[in-house]
Amino acid sequence: MRKMTARQKQILILLLGRKNGMTAAEIAAEINVSVRTVHRELDEIEKILANFGLLLHRKSGTGISVWSNAAGSEEGKKLQEARRLLLVDKPSDYSGEERQLLLICRLLEEQEPCKLFTLANGLKVTVATISSDLDEVEPWARRFGLELVRRRGYGVELIGDEQGKRAALCQLAADHLDYSDLIGGSPVSQVSSATAKLLEVVGTHNLMTVENTLWAMNWNWTEHLSENAYTQLLIHLSVSVNRIHVGRFVGAVQGKPISTGAGGERDEGETSRFALRLADQLTLTFPPEEIAYMNGLFNRAKEASPELVQADLELVDTVYRLTENVVKRTGIPFQEDRLLRSGLLEHMGPAFKRIREGSRIRNPLLSAIRKDYEELFGIVREAMNDSAAGLEVPDEEIGFLVMHFGASIERLNQLGRNVRAILVCSSGLSSSKLLATRLAKEMPQIEVLGNVSWYEAKRLPESDYDLIISTIDLPLPEDRYVRLSPLLTEEDSEQLLAYVQHTTLRSRKPAPEPESAKTRAFDKVRSLSMALNEVVSLLDQFDVRVLNNRGDSLRGTVTAALEEMNQSFVPPSVSDVAAVTDRLLEREKMASQVIPGTSLALFHTRTRFVNYRSLALFRLEEPVLLDGGTKVGALLFMLAPRELSRESLEVLSEISALLLKPELVELLETGERPEIRNFLATELLVYFENL
Repeated sequence: MRKMTARQKQILILLLGRKNGMTAAEIAAEINVSVRTVHRELDEIEKILANFGLLLHRKSGTGISVWSNAAGSEEGKKLQEARRLLLVDKPSDYSGEERQLLLICRLLEEQEPCKLFTLANGLKVTVATISSDLDEVEPWARRFGLELVRRRGYGVELIGDEQGKRAALCQLAADHLDYSDLIGGSPVSQVSSATAKLLEVVGTHNLMTVENTLWAMNWNWTEHLSENAYTQLLIHLSVSVNRIHVGRFVGAVQGKPISTGAGGERDEGETSRFALRLADQLTLTFPPEEIAYMNGLFNRAKEASPELVQADLELVDTVYRLTENVVKRTGIPFQEDRLLRSGLLEHMGPAFKRIREGSRIRNPLLSAIRKDYEELFGIVREAMNDSAAGLEVPDEEIGFLVMHFGASIERLNQLGRNVRAILVCSSGLSSSKLLATRLAKEMPQIEVLGNVSWYEAKRLPESDYDLIISTIDLPLPEDRYVRLSPLLTEEDSEQLLAYVQHTTLRSRKPAPEPESAKTRAFDKVRSLSMALNEVVSLLDQFDVRVLNNRGDSLRGTVTAALEEMNQSFVPPSVSDVAAVTDRLLEREKMASQVIPGTSLALFHTRTRFVNYRSLALFRLEEPVLLDGGTKVGALLFMLAPRELSRESLEVLSEISALLLKPELVELLETGERPEIRNFLATELLVYFENL
C-alpha cells in the first residue's frame, strides 16, 4: 500500500469527520495550505482509498467526501475500518507543537521523573529534539508556578502544587480545544493523538455529567455567566474530577489555606450540596480541601460577570480608530453600526491578550475569507496596521475582523420569514453575525430569532423554534440541528434547504397564535420604556463636583470620592467603600483607565458592594498619579450593583462608548453639569430612537 504523508492524513481526518464532506477551500484553510496543494494531495489520497474499497467523491462547487462502494451496514463497517487503519498516528508525524503538548500531558500525569531517553523513544525522535522541546515548555510552565526539573541521571519532572497543575491543564484546553472537541462528542478516531490525549487528561468524558449536575442546581448566577466563562468553569471542574480519580488532591500549601475567593465561607454550604450530587453521579468522594477549591472556582466565576465597559479604554480607542480607518478607505458608514462596535470589542479584547502573550491564533476559515472578501481583507489589514501600532496582528486575526466588517456590510433589513431559526456559534467570534446576514441574503424565508450558547440550545423548548443552525458540533441528536460554515457556502445552502424540507417542515409545530406576537410586541414596548426611564434616572442624578484631594494618594482620592458619592443617596450607594476602592484600583492596574489623549480617567465596576448604579464626575484640586505613571486631573465614576437589568447595562455601556467623542471629552474637562447632561441626553436619545 502507498505510504501516506502527514498532510494526507490531516486531510483524511477532516473528510472522515464530516458526513457531508468539505470544499477544497475549507480543507486548505484548516491545514493552512493552498487550494492547489489540496487538489494535488487528493489525487494521491484517491489512490490510497482504493486499497480499502473506498471512493473519493468530488463534486465541483459543493464538496469532497469519502464514499464506500458497499451497501447498507457494510458501508459503515468499511468506513469505520478505514478510520482505524488510516488514522493511526505515527510519532514521526507529530509536529513540534503536538510533541510539546504530548510532553506536557505526560509530565503532568507522572508522579516520578521521566528519563529523557524514554520520552524521546516514545515519540521516536532524538534526545536533542526532546531537549529543544523542553526549552519551549519551561517558560510556559513557569506561568503556573511550576518548575521543570532537568538533571543528568535524575530525569525530567514538572513540580509544583496541584492547583498550578490544574490551571496548566485548563490553559492547554483553552489553547488547543474548541467547543466541538469539548461538547460535540466527536469519536477519538476523528482527532489527532495529541488532541485525544489532551481530552483524556482534561477529563472531557465527564464534562456533560458535570454540566448537567451544575445546571440542576438552579443557581441564578450561572445563568448570567457568558458562554466562555460557563465553559471554562466546566473545564476546571472536569479537570478536578479527573485528577481526583487518579489520586491527585489539592491541599494546603506551606501552611496556607486554599484560596476560595471573595465570600467563600458564605457559599460553601451550596458548594457542598453540589459536590454531594456530583460525587453520587461519579462514585467519588470530595474531601473538604476539594470542596474549598471548588468553592473558589465558583466565586471567581461569579466575579467574572460582565463589567460595565466591555474593555479597557485603550482598546475602545483602537476599535474606534480601526472603524474610522476602514470608513475612510471604503466610504461605508461603519461607525453607525452599534452591533459592529460591540462585536469588535467583545472579540478584540481576549484576542489581543492572546497575541500579546504569544498564544497561537487559529482561524480555519482564513483561506475562504480571503477568497470571498479579498478586497476587504486588504483594507482591514492596512487599517489595523495604522490603528494598532506596535502590535503585530497575524492574518488569522485579521480574518476574524474581516468577518465582523463583512457581516456589517451584508446586514440587511429583516424580511417576512416563515421558518424560525436559532444560531449557535463559537463564543467571541463574529460567526453568528456573519451567518445571520448571509442567511438573510441567501435564504430570506428563514427568520433568525437570535443566537444562544451551546448549553442553552440543548435545553430550549422545541416549541420556541423550528430549526437550530450551528457552526459547531452540539451535544444533541443529529436530527435536532444542522451544522454549517459561517460563510454559508453553496454546499451549506443545499444542505440547509434539504434539512428544512425533509426534517424541519415535516416536524414543524403550529405557527404561534397572534396573541404571542402581541405579547412580544408588549415586551418590546416595556423594554423601550425601561431603557428610557433608565436614561432619565441616570442623567437626573448625574453629578459634577470638585474634590479636595491635596496630599492624597490615588487610593485616598478614590476613597474620598466614593464617600462623597455616598452622601447623595439614602441609604448610601456604596455599602463597603474599602472593597469598592480595592476593585477599582485592581482594575486600574490591569488596564489603562485613561481616556486617550486626555487628563481624564474612567473608574468603573459592577459589584455586590454597590447598591445603586451611579454616574459622577470629580475634578481634582491636585492631579493624581495612576499606576501606569500618567497624571490625571479628573475622575469619572460609573458604578453599578452586581444584579443589573439589561436595559441599565446597555445605557451605561453606550455612555462609555461616547467617551471617545471629542465634544464630550471637552465638556467633561471644562463644562458645567447642565451642558454635559444635555449632550449625553442628545446622544442617548439617538441611541434610544434606534433601539
